[in-house]
Amino acid sequence: MFLRVEPMSREEMTVYLDTVAALRITVFSEFPYLYDGDMDYERRYLSSYLESENAIIVGAWAGPQLVGVSTGTPMEDHAEDFADALKNAGVGISRTFYCAESVLLPEYRGQGIGARFFDEREAHALAIGRTWSAFCSVIRPDDHPERPADYAPLDKFWKRRGYRPMPGCIAKFAWKDHEDTRETVKSLQFWIRNLRTPTP
Repeated sequence: MFLRVEPMSREEMTVYLDTVAALRITVFSEFPYLYDGDMDYERRYLSSYLESENAIIVGAWAGPQLVGVSTGTPMEDHAEDFADALKNAGVGISRTFYCAESVLLPEYRGQGIGARFFDEREAHALAIGRTWSAFCSVIRPDDHPERPADYAPLDKFWKRRGYRPMPGCIAKFAWKDHEDTRETVKSLQFWIRNLRTPTP
């Protein structure tokens, strides 16, 4: 099925907010996130994209159905814990765009939508004058009991786009895993690329 991928308007963000929240909860329940989400938190979190003048939400539609979303925002408008990790690494926060999350239902994967998500966010970052693009990946041990046997990390895909992990640049963020009774702090590895440098 043909998928339409394009940024949402502010009006569409508002209309689709609960759909985006539900997609995040569904996809992030998978390894490596194992996120036990709730709609109230998601609504609060996503409202920050409506408040950030230069944020972007890219939607992927299969016909009328929203099947995936990708988010991004100026680094200074994202969670303070994330910005602090980059600041401590000596990266100029005001020159950095944060590619926050990409979620896509399993049946629509493998069709190049992940690359389109990055294309749209990086183009937006350049348009608002950002030099760097960054994101975080959650760190889980290789022997994690919920790691699927066929799990394939996205490291090769990210490196093909010109991103590299930043040694020692680790963000901390807490959420509740499945079957846990409380939130636990997770470590997330920062990846970054210079948007002025052509993709390899």
